[in-house]
Amino acid sequence: MNAVLSSGISRVRSVLPERDDLAAIGRRPRRDLLAGLTVAIVALPLALGFGISSGMGAEAGLATAVIAGAVAALCGGSGLQVSGPTGAMTVVLVPIVHEHGTSGVLAVGLLAGLLLIALALARAGKYMALVPAPVIEGFTIGIACVIGLQQVPAAFGVPVPEGDKVAVVAWHAARGFFDHPHWWAVAITAGVALLMLAGARVRPTLPFSLVAVAVATAIAEAADLPLPRIGNLPAGLPAPSFSFLDVGALPALLAPAAAVAALAALESLLSAAVADGMSVNHRHDPDRELFGQGLANLAAPLFGGVPATGAIARTAVNVRSGAGSRLAALAHAGILAIIVYTASDLVARIPLAALAGVLLATSVRMVEAGSVKAMVRSTRRDAVVLVLTAIATVALDLVQAVVLGLVVAGALSLRAVARNVRLDAVPIRPDVPGDHTDEEYALLAEHIVAYRLDGPLFFAAAHRFLLELSDVAAVSAVILRMSRVTTIDASGALVLGDAIRRLEHRGITVYVSGIRDGHHQPLRALGVIARLDEAGRVFATTPEAISAARDGLHRAGVLTAVPLGAGPQTVVPG
Repeated sequence: MNAVLSSGISRVRSVLPERDDLAAIGRRPRRDLLAGLTVAIVALPLALGFGISSGMGAEAGLATAVIAGAVAALCGGSGLQVSGPTGAMTVVLVPIVHEHGTSGVLAVGLLAGLLLIALALARAGKYMALVPAPVIEGFTIGIACVIGLQQVPAAFGVPVPEGDKVAVVAWHAARGFFDHPHWWAVAITAGVALLMLAGARVRPTLPFSLVAVAVATAIAEAADLPLPRIGNLPAGLPAPSFSFLDVGALPALLAPAAAVAALAALESLLSAAVADGMSVNHRHDPDRELFGQGLANLAAPLFGGVPATGAIARTAVNVRSGAGSRLAALAHAGILAIIVYTASDLVARIPLAALAGVLLATSVRMVEAGSVKAMVRSTRRDAVVLVLTAIATVALDLVQAVVLGLVVAGALSLRAVARNVRLDAVPIRPDVPGDHTDEEYALLAEHIVAYRLDGPLFFAAAHRFLLELSDVAAVSAVILRMSRVTTIDASGALVLGDAIRRLEHRGITVYVSGIRDGHHQPLRALGVIARLDEAGRVFATTPEAISAARDGLHRAGVLTAVPLGAGPQTVVPG
């Protein structure tokens, strides 16, 4: 009993904020505050737009950005993450609003928060990294399409038709527009979207979303245009309340809450991983991130907010603006709170068509055409999974789409493994030509280590041996022997590329040998080995790579004549 209690306490402590993280808040306050101001400017129109798109109203989006943004910033597992309402969550919430009303959405947020905390205590964060890249890419494309379709009524200046299928609602809205055209709404939506997209190309650091909304609002006010506006907003956040909670209705809300929790976990951890990739030394704790998002989703409904997640676009802006600690995300929430209390009258005058333009531009920018093109070219099964997940996201719902994508990706990957796996008896003897056993041990004294990759390099298997590769002991050169890799897909190629970048960031020169003919396509399509190829570090055989590594280290002055019998260091053999 004591052991169980001790283990439980240990798990709770592992997800609580650490003193070092909180101490980092005061190290660079000026840069963090400026980054927080930049993010708040970008987040304001998005919070308003996503609140309206969810069916809960602009005030719900603002409350979520303030409360969830502050709680997740303090308690989450990423010091650079910015949380709030997102387009993906909006897509999930619309049918919940239709079926259970606003009180149902608030209760779902509360239940989702509890589920996220349970996932954190169960240490489930690491499993989210195993979602295949084509599933995430297809999921993102589908979300972008749904967000775009959700904006059709506001863009056309017509009331939102009844229904919870976005494609059907958009069709009815389009028919209503052509019966009674509202060209000013179309012009404002198009103008805001074009200004944002063009501005992002010219000056990506400027908050063109807020500029575009301000200009559109000024034009609508000056011309007294008959356009739907946000309308009256409360001057401040409502007092905390549990009045929305109907205990008898909770069993019916468990399934929607599970869907919201799954989406919040997936999107938040993906966003935190993006922040890691954009920074130099920052790494998030996935379980603590789930815990922080759980607390944020417990707090937001009490103030009338919708379920929240980590927001990729706002997190990217935060990192690009120079954020170095949690203070930036906290400042973003604080600035939005000031706006809620002091400028609600101005916000109420914003035309819905302007917010539709913001979200249309956001949906376009969510899809990276180059990444999608490379993924489709990688392998046929990656293309199938991406397209199927995107279609399912639009036609079904987000959680069903992810599950379907995972099932199809798993089935196709297992099929590829079954077709390529061979069971060969390979004797490990020093006298066997080409095995290089003695040579590899001798190379350890020369600052070179060779790793042999055996088996399938696909979305799950890649993490098994490449996570250790990025933590290789202090050497000067690493040779990756890939002649025994039986299959490779886009996710495996991306993980391989990430491991190579991490090694090079630590000053380790990477060489690759023995890539099979059928494996060049995904590696080249995703740009994993292009840089190594240009630098002359990709070889057909391992002896060629060893010779090149020795020559490179001799030129750099790292490698000198070292006795062959020098004691080797301990490494994980390839």
